[in-house]
Amino acid sequence: MQVMPKKFTDEEKARAVRMVHEQRSEYPTLRATCESIGSRLGIGREMLRGWVGQAKVDAGEAEGPTTAEREELRQLKAEVRRLREDNAILKAAATFFASMSK
Repeated sequence: MQVMPKKFTDEEKARAVRMVHEQRSEYPTLRATCESIGSRLGIGREMLRGWVGQAKVDAGEAEGPTTAEREELRQLKAEVRRLREDNAILKAAATFFASMSK
């Protein structure tokens, strides 16, 4: 049986990232910090490290797409997928009606 990943709110993510920043100096590595805090909060170490990295990008401290840019890209990809499906339906309908008129 596969376990579904837990969804975390933006507030939970922000709190966890803030805790990592506040307690970072108490651990030898970022990985160790995320492992400790993540285990206390029920968050996977790598998931928390990803949130910390994304927070750095969003703050302009690291290169990469911001959260807003990633969301826009996700929405645009979904729109392109819907438009392609619509196009396929219209092409099939046009082909059908063209064959009916002959």
